[in-house]
Amino acid sequence: MTRYLLTKLAEAALAIWGVVTIVFFVSRVLGDPALLLLPVGADQHALDTLRASLGLDRPILEQYGIAMLAMLRGDFGVSFQHTRPAMEVVLERMPATALLAGTALLFGTMIGAAAGGVAALKRGTISEFIVMVGALLGQATPVFWLGIMLILVFSVDLGWFPTGGSGTWAHLVLPGFTLAVFVSASIARLLRSSLLDIMREDYVRTARAKGLMPQTVFFWHIARNALIPVVTMIGIIAGELLGGSVVIETVFAWPGVGRIIMQAIQNQDFPVIQAGVALVAAIFIIINLVVDLLYGVLDPRIRR
Repeated sequence: MTRYLLTKLAEAALAIWGVVTIVFFVSRVLGDPALLLLPVGADQHALDTLRASLGLDRPILEQYGIAMLAMLRGDFGVSFQHTRPAMEVVLERMPATALLAGTALLFGTMIGAAAGGVAALKRGTISEFIVMVGALLGQATPVFWLGIMLILVFSVDLGWFPTGGSGTWAHLVLPGFTLAVFVSASIARLLRSSLLDIMREDYVRTARAKGLMPQTVFFWHIARNALIPVVTMIGIIAGELLGGSVVIETVFAWPGVGRIIMQAIQNQDFPVIQAGVALVAAIFIIINLVVDLLYGVLDPRIRR
């Protein structure tokens, strides 16, 4: 297990380095931050002075080397816009993103698991048809369109919920529901397919022939084995949500990580872009590692 963890950590470090390297060079194509930070009409001397203070006057490879050495110490630089450490700017948005992601993942998983179970157990009935049509619509509907429609109906027309922002539980309802729809649809379809595959296995027929109670057969022999691909899906979705649901956070003006990264891209705030992407990559990697460890809990053969 120790060797496995060390290997995964080495792979994680390499992946984060690769992502940050790509983002470093791509972000430099966005333009010159000095043109945005200084007033319109600033002379060339002022531009050159600001570029020098930001370290943007050095050759690109020298900038890269300095940035990488600083990142090894946990220093992602100072935000051009906020004049504070870039990682601090990103981390202060993480609680809002974690709240939104956790809410959407919790309710989406509960609804999706229940719907997928019903569709598998009621195969060939109207219940399966309704669940699968609903899941298909949930996956096919663009989240930004659904979010805008919810705002128009429940905020503008009915006035039940705020149009955006954060601060109370009411601000969480619409963006959380929008994300939960997509989460539940993805899980429902995958769980149904996985359950149907497991139900055709020989050991399931053997368990039924031995006279085990239907509940025991389903929860112990079928559901447990069917959860392995679902856990993988949940891990991927959790990484996406915790990494910042850029579209939803933008539509609902939710002050999360995704929104601050989008603002940094628009403002050409290189340190915040790099810090945000590094954090998102680390979250994905950690969640994938947890998912790998959960495989061994669900199926002891994988542990061996």
